[in-house]
Amino acid sequence: MQHALPIDVQTDAPQIIRTAHCMADAARAAILPLFRQAGLMTENKRPEDFDPVTEADRAAEQAMRAVLARMRPQDAILGEEFGSQPGTSGLTWILDPIDGTRAFLCGAASWGVLIGLSDGLGVPYGLIDQPYTGERFEGGLGQAVLTTAQGTRRLRVRTGVTLDQATLLTTFPEIGSPDEGAAFRRVADRVRLTRYGLDCYAYALLALGQIDLVIEAGLQSYDIAGPLAVVEAAGGIVTDWQGGPAAQGGQVIAAASRDLHAAALALLNG
Repeated sequence: MQHALPIDVQTDAPQIIRTAHCMADAARAAILPLFRQAGLMTENKRPEDFDPVTEADRAAEQAMRAVLARMRPQDAILGEEFGSQPGTSGLTWILDPIDGTRAFLCGAASWGVLIGLSDGLGVPYGLIDQPYTGERFEGGLGQAVLTTAQGTRRLRVRTGVTLDQATLLTTFPEIGSPDEGAAFRRVADRVRLTRYGLDCYAYALLALGQIDLVIEAGLQSYDIAGPLAVVEAAGGIVTDWQGGPAAQGGQVIAAASRDLHAAALALLNG
């Protein structure tokens, strides 16, 4: 789905893109020295359920906010670790410094830095950056590319896959509430392959044409803003489980095609 861009976003696109890449570079520099290191400072944000935050999360978000203060101080910010900061431009940067902190603590490379730009109508631009593998997935404002040390390649979802041939990913096998878990299993029972634990990297693989569906529940806006823009720029579709906007989080389905999306929605809704 192509997003209708306000003229100020169109005009500012080159500077917006430069800013996003500078933020991703700053987050990489803050995070990488702490990845797979012993003695990493970690706190639990939710005592009833392990929800970790590390010094790497906080350092990365602070680094990104410093870039915005220098390059685009007029924009608002919504970050997972340091909350909201108002702006005057009508644009809001939505930041998740490490999506997949549990994976980060395990030393697995499925976590990523998420950057999304909201214009109040949707998310016209976003990044998924994996600092350890050096992969940067970019979508929106005319971009749909994966950049690595080896160069760039175009992001494009794969097509022509039916539900029984599809690969489905989600972060947690115990997805959401019991009812949400049952709905997810109705889809999982019909696809060829289901895999768990990929965090934001699942959306990157969808945009790359490696998988076909991502279904999750209980997301926050900073979990989905960047991935939404990347998947849509690659030709995919991202909605909530009722087919409506997904930028606020909650129940989210991302699909490589409208046919797959429709088939999965029908099962999710019984």
